[in-house]
Amino acid sequence: MDLYLVRHAIAFDPDSTKWPDDRDRPLTSQGEKRFARAARGLAELVDSVDVVLSSPFVRAWRTAELLHKAGWPAPTRCEALEAGRAPAEALQALQAHASAAAVALVGHEPSMHELASYLLTAEANHAQVEFRKGGVARLTIDPALRPGSATLVWMLQPKILRAVER
Repeated sequence: MDLYLVRHAIAFDPDSTKWPDDRDRPLTSQGEKRFARAARGLAELVDSVDVVLSSPFVRAWRTAELLHKAGWPAPTRCEALEAGRAPAEALQALQAHASAAAVALVGHEPSMHELASYLLTAEANHAQVEFRKGGVARLTIDPALRPGSATLVWMLQPKILRAVER
């Protein structure tokens, strides 16, 4: 399976007076604009995926919607990708899509780098992987979806994805 790990685009800084529940914190207008371009660049590199699973937090969900607008499937809500969730939960959620050829997971930091490390090494903090906001990592993973069975194919920062956009 090809697995695309996507960190949400640039969001507003936490502010409990504006967003008492951090789940509601949105992308900035610049974050939306930049990621829309990055998503189009990503669509140039990757035709499509079979499934897009996304954290339901507003900033991640909007990032997934921008991927959809660029040609990928509409996102499916996945609580296992919420901020602060364990990598094993995301891998468990992925099991339902084990027959898919390509899946995208849209989430948050530090969860995305912990998930990448878990998939690559079977340990959540063994591999140090830097996910910039709007960054994407492509991994291939064994069909059994076991921790430590993935291989990193590439990791692209959003600036590179925007440069690919036509």
